[in-house]
Amino acid sequence: MPAKRPATLSSLRGDLRRFAEVREWQQFHTPKNLAMALSVEAAELLECFQWLTPEQCAALNATDRRAVEEEAADVLLYLLRLTDVMGIDLLQAAQRKMKLNARKYPVALSRGSARKYSRR
Repeated sequence: MPAKRPATLSSLRGDLRRFAEVREWQQFHTPKNLAMALSVEAAELLECFQWLTPEQCAALNATDRRAVEEEAADVLLYLLRLTDVMGIDLLQAAQRKMKLNARKYPVALSRGSARKYSRR
């Protein structure tokens, strides 16, 4: 029996596309709808931490940690589906954004500071 290859962003994108296709959900997966769903899922992720102290956030019990995992997965899946529908290479876009952020936030001006680059 051949070993199973590890999942990649590309393979996950393909799996997600097939998941939507067999359910005939393409008609609902417009960029607007997917962006709205992504926002809802991000809010559900945020809700997992609502009213918790930083210490409580760092020490979630197994049930609460599982809820965070599931909401984080939903955020990833909707983001990946949105970028697939729009023909965006998410990994390439993220790499470009990291280079841009490195210019916006040079180490000498950013180390130890949460101040946004436009507020320096």
